[in-house]
Formats: sequence, C-alpha cells, structure tokens
Amino acid sequence: MPLSEQEQRLLEEMERSLYQNDADFVATVSSRRGKPNYRVLLIGVLIAIVGLAALLTGVIIRQPIVGVLGFVIMFGGVLLTVAPPQRTGLPNAPEPGRAKGKSSSRGFMDNLNDRWDKRQDGRE
Repeated sequence: MPLSEQEQRLLEEMERSLYQNDADFVATVSSRRGKPNYRVLLIGVLIAIVGLAALLTGVIIRQPIVGVLGFVIMFGGVLLTVAPPQRTGLPNAPEPGRAKGKSSSRGFMDNLNDRWDKRQDGRE
C-alpha cells in the first residue's frame, strides 16, 4: 500500500531530523576524541610488557606474589594504553549544541503528536 503525500512528507521530515541529530552526535563525539597521545600509548605498552615479564618470571620461579604483581602491572599498562585521555572542561562545551538539539527535537515531537491527534480526531 503506497504512502499518502502527507505520510511521505512526514517521513521525509523525520529523516531530516534524524540526520541532523546524528550529525550533532558525530560532531560532539569527534570533538571529545582528539588526537592520540603517542607518548602515553608507548608508556602503556612498555608497562604492559614489563608486567608480562614479571608475570612470566613469577611462574618460572614459582612465586605467586611475583606473578600476581606482574599481572597487576600488566593490567595497569593495558588500561593506560586503552583508556581515552581525560580532559577537563569538555562537558561544558557541548551543552549549547545539545540544548539546541533538544529544543528542536522537542518541537518536532510535539508537532508529530499534534498531527497524530488531528488524524485520530478525523477518524473518530
């Protein structure tokens, strides 16, 4: 069953709103990401290698405390490598864009609800 003109316009408006909201999300996420800090990555990898060596040393010499300590060191190095760098002041930056997006999406949803109510009133 084909869509009516009104339903097609509504669908196109919903698609435009979705693309706008996704573009805002992409801009927000990409601005937080930043450039990778290669020095931190290198230090994390080196710490993980030292931890792995300590873990293997603990297994070879049959000392559980050395193995556990090596595992903790290795885990810390992996976390340092994988975890994104934390920056201060970023949560305050995207709020104006979010407020704009929320108000436009709120208006859009109100518009959809009004259209739905009008359609339901017309049928009954």
